[in-house]
Amino acid sequence: MAEEKKSACATCSSKTCSAKNRHENENDEQFVTRQQIAENLCKIKHKVIVMSGKGGVGKSSVAVNIAMSLSLDGKNVGLLDIDLHGPSVPTMFGLTDAKIVSKDNKLVPITFGGLKIMSVGFFLPDRDDAIIWRGPLKHAMIQQFFKDVDWGTLDYLIIDSPPGTGDELLSLVSTVSDLTGAVLVTTPQEVAAADVRKSVTFCEKANVRVLGIVENMSGYACPHCGEITQIFKVGAGQKIAEKYGFPLLGKIPIDPAIGDSGDSGVPFVYADNHSASAKEIESITNKVITICEQ
Repeated sequence: MAEEKKSACATCSSKTCSAKNRHENENDEQFVTRQQIAENLCKIKHKVIVMSGKGGVGKSSVAVNIAMSLSLDGKNVGLLDIDLHGPSVPTMFGLTDAKIVSKDNKLVPITFGGLKIMSVGFFLPDRDDAIIWRGPLKHAMIQQFFKDVDWGTLDYLIIDSPPGTGDELLSLVSTVSDLTGAVLVTTPQEVAAADVRKSVTFCEKANVRVLGIVENMSGYACPHCGEITQIFKVGAGQKIAEKYGFPLLGKIPIDPAIGDSGDSGVPFVYADNHSASAKEIESITNKVITICEQ
């Protein structure tokens, strides 16, 4: 089996792909798995992680709306939710009852408006079930997301990660060697920014490029007039960007419509592309495209 896969990989035109040859101390199963992952990932141009140093900063909302915005821009896009303990992506798309099917020995992603979506939430018998897994099981699940899911050919795969720098992110960077980069999400307060700096350190050690910073919940957008009122201390995202030399991709205000869209199961930018908040997300997405293509 390994020899069969090696022969298939040998036809690849890439001269630098490490999947062509067996690594030292790698058994047949590990070799085949690595080649299957590489074969799937070869069809995905850009793989972008959305990260945050702590929970509660709206990271999943940012990931969902960037992915949806890319799709509305005509890109072929996938959204992978690797937050195994708190998979919120199915809820944000109104897909909590959706179940994954397989075809030709591949798992078929759930689609929403052309966007391909995969989450561990689709595999749970009950949406209230808890995932109680140690590191090895998490690693196997994340490998399966890249090996066994029929992503097809994508321009972008947006990866919604859990907060912090734990097992899931370690498994991700060890499985996907050619990540395009990471978008770091913070809120304006210093307490959130302090944790984002840990994400920066993680990216440096894991050799993952930081594409930029998104300051979420940056002021409050009045639902009547659209005026932005600063209700928290401001500027943490800007300070991080300036300290490390990263682009500040944008500032998304607290907008009641964004929260309502997440609860109703329709991504905000899919339902609204005219408000100031929607325009800000579109601007962030365009900056991500520009940076990824550089």
